[in-house]
Amino acid sequence: MVNLAVPSSGAPGGVALRPPRHRVERRAMALWAARGLAFSAPLVGALAVAFAFWSVSRPWTGPLLVAAAVLVPLHAVVMPLWRYRVHRWESTEEAVFAAEGWIVRQWRIAPLSRIQTVDTVRGPVEQLLGLSTLVVTTASSSGAISIRGLDPAVATEAADRLAEITRRTPGDAT
Repeated sequence: MVNLAVPSSGAPGGVALRPPRHRVERRAMALWAARGLAFSAPLVGALAVAFAFWSVSRPWTGPLLVAAAVLVPLHAVVMPLWRYRVHRWESTEEAVFAAEGWIVRQWRIAPLSRIQTVDTVRGPVEQLLGLSTLVVTTASSSGAISIRGLDPAVATEAADRLAEITRRTPGDAT
């Protein structure tokens, strides 16, 4: 189990501006690869159908199919590895931290006094891979913080812990 309790940094306001400490599960790389391939397959399929049945399109669909034959597998290998290096998360007594992305990187910090709901979500592919998503909804126009690729037990423990801390935290979550 991951120790979710991290002492306060002593920074002004109690929340240090630093990268989150915990990585997501390695199995998340399979999830990201599957999603990337699921997005690419219909596009490659449409190109293949156009190439096979519409001879006028062959001058441009042929090179696109060759490029796809190289880029789609490369993307399915490189993107999950890159994302795994970037995706991190942490919850402390003061805030929830999340860093994600692979082209555009996003780092979000949600003070516990701003948290409105804490949920865990497990879609079909996540269930197959033994993963879960922790969703922390805040009183922010930026929307919820979703931490994908967690072990279900870790996500449940974090959700329970955050719900308890949030209940005890003064503030109106608005």
